[in-house]
Amino acid sequence: MTGDISPPVAASIPVVEGNEELRKHQNLLPPFSKVVSHFGTSGLSVALATGVTHPLDVVKVRLQMQHVGQRGPLIGMTGIFVQLMKNEGFRSLYLGLTPALTRSVLYGGLRLGLYEPTKVSFDWAFGSTNVLVKIASGAFAGAFSTALTNPVEVVKVRLQMNPNAVPIAEVRDIVSKEGIGALWKGVGPAMVRAAALTASQLATYDETKRILVKRTSLEEGFHLHLCSSVVAGVVSTLITAPIDMIKTRLMLQQGSESTRIYRNGFHCGYKVVRKEGPLALYKGGFAIFARLGPQTMITFILCEKLRSLAGLHTM
Repeated sequence: MTGDISPPVAASIPVVEGNEELRKHQNLLPPFSKVVSHFGTSGLSVALATGVTHPLDVVKVRLQMQHVGQRGPLIGMTGIFVQLMKNEGFRSLYLGLTPALTRSVLYGGLRLGLYEPTKVSFDWAFGSTNVLVKIASGAFAGAFSTALTNPVEVVKVRLQMNPNAVPIAEVRDIVSKEGIGALWKGVGPAMVRAAALTASQLATYDETKRILVKRTSLEEGFHLHLCSSVVAGVVSTLITAPIDMIKTRLMLQQGSESTRIYRNGFHCGYKVVRKEGPLALYKGGFAIFARLGPQTMITFILCEKLRSLAGLHTM
């Protein structure tokens, strides 16, 4: 009979589902040119923001290295700035700029560039893009990017504390005296900080944009990007300042394991709180916000603009 020969209706369902699955897989693999544009716009926006705010990063590192292992009166941000200008000159404000820009392009491109693909992958796997998915996507993107680029960060921090150092010579010096593993000093806290920073920064920016579009008259454009990035800058500073301070202390440690003050990130945090007080975890906190706030705003506003010019959708 004809009815017996023709395939049942239910048999067509797996084929349709298979096509849908294939289409989803294809959507997860964009053209190579789009991938380059995606990572390029991210890296360029972070690099430009870093160039503008780099002097504040130098001041922040100097603030964090005050009275290591002991209590004492702290010099403020203005005092450190005046001290730098008086003792080391204007150029000291741009110590470590070369590795900072190199890291910005690599780390920034990966950090921002991986966020959306990770979020899309989570959406495909779990069928959700709620705030927890955004936090998880940001944490993964930040931690992975930092694990790859930590050596550049170590060199940058060392140069910021030594006005006479040269990048290539500093790398040779670190490797010859402390071993190649020294280039990954502080990688644990750095990954935690990057995960916390990227998760708080990108998830906050993403979620703030969504809420503002839904509950206010703001539409996609400069004012929406500005408001969202300000909120993201404040939240990310509050969360990452203590981790940033611990990361800096570990990266600047020199010598053998037996002569080091801190064994790891937890030990560093414990000793800082015990010997310098809990507020010591926020040493350079205002400098971090003064740098991270504008950097967050510049990064997101520039990235949104560059993405628009490159024909990519908004973040």
